[in-house]
Amino acid sequence: MDLSNLKPAAGSVKTKKRVGRGQGSGRGGTSTRGHKGQKSRSGYSKKVGFEGGQMPLQRRVPKFGFKNINRIEYKGINLSTLEALADKKKLNKIDIETMIKAGLIQKKTKVKILGNGSLSKKLEVTAHAFSKSAQKAIEDLQGTAIKI
Repeated sequence: MDLSNLKPAAGSVKTKKRVGRGQGSGRGGTSTRGHKGQKSRSGYSKKVGFEGGQMPLQRRVPKFGFKNINRIEYKGINLSTLEALADKKKLNKIDIETMIKAGLIQKKTKVKILGNGSLSKKLEVTAHAFSKSAQKAIEDLQGTAIKI
């Protein structure tokens, strides 16, 4: 085999439909565009969302709601999850790096500790935010809740 006898796979290359090349070609006359109408004209391009003059869907459906551009998204992690992590890895200090290594969060995720579950030992927890119940549960066991 060499460069002189290379061919594409059978059926992978289709010949282009040549329109507007006279009546004898079978694709002359209207050149596969049909008779009259907007789509038969040269330069025709349909606008995005155009429905033939009918009021388009994006204008029929009412707008509502509000998107706060200053919203901060937190990933919620419960006390029960922290307890399980501390028992499994025998930790008394849990920070963002520990949670990333454990696979609980991604690197740029902001974390909020939530109060679901219970703690049985003193922990030093570092996170971006704490719920009141989680902070109280941590501090009841003489642990510390450090906000970043």
